[in-house]
Amino acid sequence: MSKMRFDVVQEAFKKKALEVSAPASRPSAYFGELVFNRDKMRKYLDVKVYDALIDCIDNGRPLDLAIADDVADGMKEWALEHGVTHITHWFQPLTDVTAEKHDSLMEYDRKGGMIESFNGKALIQQEPDASSFPNGGIRATFEARGYTAWDPTSPVFIQDDTLCIPTIFISYTGEALDYKTPLKKALKAVSDAALPICKLFDPKVRKVISYLGWEQEYFLVDEDLYAARPDLMLTGRTLMGHASSKNQQLDDHYFGAIPTRVAAFMRDLEIEGYKLGIPLKTRHNEVAPNQFEFAPIYGECNLSNDQNQMIMNVMNRIARKHGFVVLLHEKPFDGINGSGKHNNWSLGTDTGTLLMGPGKDAKSNLQFIIFFVNVLAAVQRHNGLLKASIASATNAHRLGGNEAPPAIVSAFLGRAMTDVLHKLLEVPSGTPIEIAGKKGASVGIVEIPQIFLDNTDRNRTSPFAFTGNRFEFRAVGSSANCAGAMTVLSAAVAQQLLKFKEELDKELAAGKSLEVAAMDVLKPIISSIIDVVCFDGNGYSDEWKKEAARRGLDTQTSVPEMIKTFTTPESVNLFTSLGVHSLKELEARNDVKWEMYTKKVQIEARVIGRMAINHIIPAALEYQGRLLKNVSLMKDVMPESYKDQASVALNLIENISSLVKEIRTKVDAMVEARKKANNLEDEYAKASAYHAIAESLEAIRKPIDKLEEIVDNDSWPLPKYRELLFIN
Repeated sequence: MSKMRFDVVQEAFKKKALEVSAPASRPSAYFGELVFNRDKMRKYLDVKVYDALIDCIDNGRPLDLAIADDVADGMKEWALEHGVTHITHWFQPLTDVTAEKHDSLMEYDRKGGMIESFNGKALIQQEPDASSFPNGGIRATFEARGYTAWDPTSPVFIQDDTLCIPTIFISYTGEALDYKTPLKKALKAVSDAALPICKLFDPKVRKVISYLGWEQEYFLVDEDLYAARPDLMLTGRTLMGHASSKNQQLDDHYFGAIPTRVAAFMRDLEIEGYKLGIPLKTRHNEVAPNQFEFAPIYGECNLSNDQNQMIMNVMNRIARKHGFVVLLHEKPFDGINGSGKHNNWSLGTDTGTLLMGPGKDAKSNLQFIIFFVNVLAAVQRHNGLLKASIASATNAHRLGGNEAPPAIVSAFLGRAMTDVLHKLLEVPSGTPIEIAGKKGASVGIVEIPQIFLDNTDRNRTSPFAFTGNRFEFRAVGSSANCAGAMTVLSAAVAQQLLKFKEELDKELAAGKSLEVAAMDVLKPIISSIIDVVCFDGNGYSDEWKKEAARRGLDTQTSVPEMIKTFTTPESVNLFTSLGVHSLKELEARNDVKWEMYTKKVQIEARVIGRMAINHIIPAALEYQGRLLKNVSLMKDVMPESYKDQASVALNLIENISSLVKEIRTKVDAMVEARKKANNLEDEYAKASAYHAIAESLEAIRKPIDKLEEIVDNDSWPLPKYRELLFIN
């Protein structure tokens, strides 16, 4: 970073204006003002059009093109009032970022002038280039046609001067090329599978809803310091850098006072989020310095996932206004905590019943136990696939890093629910399941603790933890699209619920009561899961890794190997039987995942190699040259005693030479490994080769970090951790 030191940079940013763009009114007054929500629909659509659109959204009824034209007219009127000039179909390709192509509203009026035009056809469908997005060979370069299609269940919103229409993205031949399409199919599958079970308890239920509440962790760094780190700019993480003397060891950042500049950024972010209808609720400092988190109130899964993608885009734009850059990489700094995106997941009915929490009576508690146990059974059966759903080149640096869950999917229940399951195995089927304290006598019932949320502890080492009325999938990475994990979880649960209902129907047909039949089916499931996927201990311990392997859980740590899980016979059967993915789509997505893994590691390898050769070694040799000159002068001035006087400098010179040689040797070896890997045609083989290269990058980093401790501060070419990690 030349001669500019971090105190100068910090002082410069302190002088930047921190005015907040908060409207004068309270947040509830402008919440959702940039979203074409139901209030806007009532205002801008006539009654028949509104009813048809709501029927489409709530019940999946097809929308007639004539109705779509009327909807488009209402949207256009609303959008023009907000200064909109363009429309875009906003979608989520397999790049892990959103995509959009803007089309102007302007059209010829056939009278020599121009008018704003927007119709149902433009609302419903658009044609982007399907060959230019990752597609795993489904589309060739000369087969470019693909389609985006409007998802009416996710509200249209305004971003700057553009009307954004959330859409799915499919190929010309019908295969999904995005995250949203399979997510919507999986959500329907779990609703269809859960509905018949719910109707046994409440015939009024018409739909089961999947809920998602994400917790977004992220880092902020000063814009100028970021610009002086090629590794941060190109890979999202620091590929080199010695630990700061002070980092997170004092635990003084977690939940601490939010720095003034960061608080201003957070306020602006919340304002933009509220305008977009995103119910942001929580903001705080996270464990690592410069690490923060915000989270919304939970919502319907598809919409909540869209909102997470929206806010990730907004974060970057708002951060720049405050002199920051947002880092969403799962492990941007070595030696301190990385960032995740905990997915709090639950199921509920359209009648208001939350299926992942205890009820008010024995019958509703039985319903809760049915869903609770079957979710655990689904997680056990597909633990390797769930891990594959969150596996990436970036998240691999975080998992098992002593602040995130290990790369083994197990479930934490807490003592209360573990005891409940054990007791259910002991008592006769049909024994009432009550909330402790609600009955006068506790003899002959299975008690669920009354204050259930407080009786469920937390376990930071568990990837899948029960937290009282939901499960928290903690292994999802901060940069990930939640849809990947939610699709797999939803499909796995749907399959298990179908299997359970099939067995339950047999027991009911034999004349058993619902209470007895349900427990007769549940008991073998409980027996099979309680000592396998259920684990409340320390997930970081070496003993657990051995125990997990003994239990039959997937302990694979190689991302390319994890990805293969998507096309095992069991996984293929899961997805194809539910209509979530075809075999062709699964094979294509594997190729995309391997290719993305390869490219990300390839970029990191290129960056660290070039930084080592072009930045680090020249700086080290320049400093070594100054030391040599100093020693030479000492020899001229004091020829008899210079060796004793120059011993420190001579040792530094030798250390620098040794470290420079080590760096050069290891970089050359890595480059040769890359050349061999690049000649491989098969995507899996190439990704596997790059997995070995990824592990070699740490070996290059070590001597560089040692040099950072030797070379004088003014000569070191990069901002250091102590400068990057502390915002005033």
